[in-house]
Amino acid sequence: MKHITHQQINNNPKALNIVLCLLLSLLAHQLAAQTPAGVNKADSAYVRENYTKLERMVPMRDGVKLFTSIYVPKNTDQKYPIMLDRTPYSVAPYGEDKYKTSLGPSMLFARDGYIIVYQDVRGRYMSEGDFVSVRPYIPNKKKKTDVDEISDTYDTIDWLIKTIPNNNGRVGTWGISAPGFYTTTTLIDAHPALKAASPQAPVTDWFMGDDRHHNGAFFLMGTFAFLSSYGQPRPVPTPKNSPGFSAYGTPNSYEFYMNMGPIKNANERIFKGNNAIWNEMMDHDTYDEFWQARNPVSHLKNIKPAVMTVGGWFDQEDLYGPLKVYAGIERNNPKSPNSLVMGPWIHGGWSRSTGETLGNIRFGDKTSVFYRETIEFPFFGHYLKDKPDPQLPKAYIFDTGSNQWKKYDQWPPKTAQEKKLYFHPNGKLSFDAPPNGQNTFDEYVSDPKKPVPYTAEIRPVRGSDFMYEDQRFAATRPDVVVYESDTLTEDVTIAGNVVADLFVSTTGTDADFVVKLIDVYPNNAPNNSPITTTKMAGFQLLVRGEVMRTKFRNSFSKPEAMKPGEVTEVKFDMQDAAHTFKKGHKLMIQVQSSWFPLVDRNPQTFVNIYKATEADFQKATHRVYFSPQQPSSVMVSVLKDPN
Repeated sequence: MKHITHQQINNNPKALNIVLCLLLSLLAHQLAAQTPAGVNKADSAYVRENYTKLERMVPMRDGVKLFTSIYVPKNTDQKYPIMLDRTPYSVAPYGEDKYKTSLGPSMLFARDGYIIVYQDVRGRYMSEGDFVSVRPYIPNKKKKTDVDEISDTYDTIDWLIKTIPNNNGRVGTWGISAPGFYTTTTLIDAHPALKAASPQAPVTDWFMGDDRHHNGAFFLMGTFAFLSSYGQPRPVPTPKNSPGFSAYGTPNSYEFYMNMGPIKNANERIFKGNNAIWNEMMDHDTYDEFWQARNPVSHLKNIKPAVMTVGGWFDQEDLYGPLKVYAGIERNNPKSPNSLVMGPWIHGGWSRSTGETLGNIRFGDKTSVFYRETIEFPFFGHYLKDKPDPQLPKAYIFDTGSNQWKKYDQWPPKTAQEKKLYFHPNGKLSFDAPPNGQNTFDEYVSDPKKPVPYTAEIRPVRGSDFMYEDQRFAATRPDVVVYESDTLTEDVTIAGNVVADLFVSTTGTDADFVVKLIDVYPNNAPNNSPITTTKMAGFQLLVRGEVMRTKFRNSFSKPEAMKPGEVTEVKFDMQDAAHTFKKGHKLMIQVQSSWFPLVDRNPQTFVNIYKATEADFQKATHRVYFSPQQPSSVMVSVLKDPN
């Protein structure tokens, strides 16, 4: 390719588009490949020297055949368990003479001897049939055409153990993100041969907290970029990926999405009604049967395989899923072990990084390597090969402030006590409730034409840095209110759910409220960032941030308008956290009403936002109250004994 200079990029939008297209294509390829850590020439050579690759069209009960790539150890002196990964992101490379450069959740599995299987799910890439994103479960199947991911997995496992030689009759499943969703579904009505499963960052509920929406608020940036490829039609089986949108025309996502205007313009100007999954999003703006049927958690009953659910505290896509899958299984008293692993990782970081750092933050150890060697590999080895029981705790949790792995016999821990961080006048924050006689509020103007950016970076695609980014860029805006504690005289460790409980009013009829829980570093913090130019004094680390669309405050299925000027309680799940605020640090809460373009703009008028026009977007004045009768707060789960 001809070299493109910085000057050419600056002077030529077409050149900029070429660069953006290449970057996006590279990112899409990396995500689609789901490549584990440790890929190198030695691994690639080992796979070719020790495995035979088979490609088969595996028949399902309705006659549809699914493309399946099977790597079988060449050594036939023993029997091997099967590891199965079902994916919508391609089992590439295609061709029995073309090999993956790494196999399994990690190369530990390939080197130990497993039959490793990858399958294109129904309707994707080389598999036959029609694709349905997060396909609903059919509990009472009455005919052969009643198929879902549960039946497709059952039929696949049945075929594998009956057809592939030298298998030991035991199967394990794993997958990250959407493959994590497919792994979760393997647990429902599981095949008897399925002995262990690990849903990792599993897509679980696209309306409540994973990927596409959080508490009903549409995650615009990630959804647009992802679905521009993922939602394109695939008329016939093909090994080729559909290219995603790349004509941003600017490296600044804020500028691009502001110029796009209301969400409906995405279809009118770009997708032209041809993106099926985008259309589904636009047709279902509330938590109706369409969304409810796609959440597998309510069906996680009578679970027999051992389950180890994995997630990352800085996962930019699916932090919600692992927490809810683990909790859902636990509520229903599984017949086999059920455990949760949460580490200091972005989406899938446990599988393809060392896990030593993220951005400016060091974790003091190779946390991903520790997970792969000490947790994941022994888990499957025990249930599939009768290796020693690793004696995993119910919850193996990494505390991101103390940089320590903690073991708990339940999650949240028994010793965690719910305590509220109350807002006070003059930007104060404490565990003390507002005193009598205090009756006040903070107010700010939220302007949809000038939304609060989600990051200080200039970038065309979302990335993951915003999950652990210094929040000082937002704290200085007039449309962000800030509450800060006194300097801590002792460590404060939180472990469990975080819940925002706001008392607010607005001059509009709808509003978003974004709440951020932040760890403020002291002014004498050592400059130990991996990014040597960063000064850590006063650094504001985002520990947890979440958004709530207030029209869903009483029901996600039946939205209600806000009454202008009326004080209203808005309470919402901010998901879990495990973090130690160290002595000498401070706790901070930031509250704002836009997080753009991570989240779409709320017009601040009670409308179907997916059909809103420019005229629907109005300025509004929001108030946050903190009197004894209206005590805005954030509930955290504080450990009595952080040790």
